Amino acid sequence: MNYQYINGVNQKKKQGLSATVIRYEEQEGAPKIVAQGTGSVANRILDIAKQHNIPLQEDETLLTNLMNMELGDQIPPQLYAVIAEILLFVKKVEEID
Repeated sequence: MNYQYINGVNQKKKQGLSATVIRYEEQEGAPKIVAQGTGSVANRILDIAKQHNIPLQEDETLLTNLMNMELGDQIPPQLYAVIAEILLFVKKVEEID
């Protein structure tokens, strides 16, 4: 077994910045992963999000789980509670704007 990535700080140093984008539309059911990447791709994702005033949420545990999924995958039920919190956060941010 390989334990080099148990410490999130060591993983970040080795792989660089990571980012995942999820999209939720009621008619599609569960949220889906629509973009993800590390390093320069992650930086580009974050730049685009900031340019368009898209709320960002940092959660290393969730990010690790999402980065292990494929583009287009629906979020599994075991992550629904965390994703629901993020969607509520986004809704509150949108109401303020």
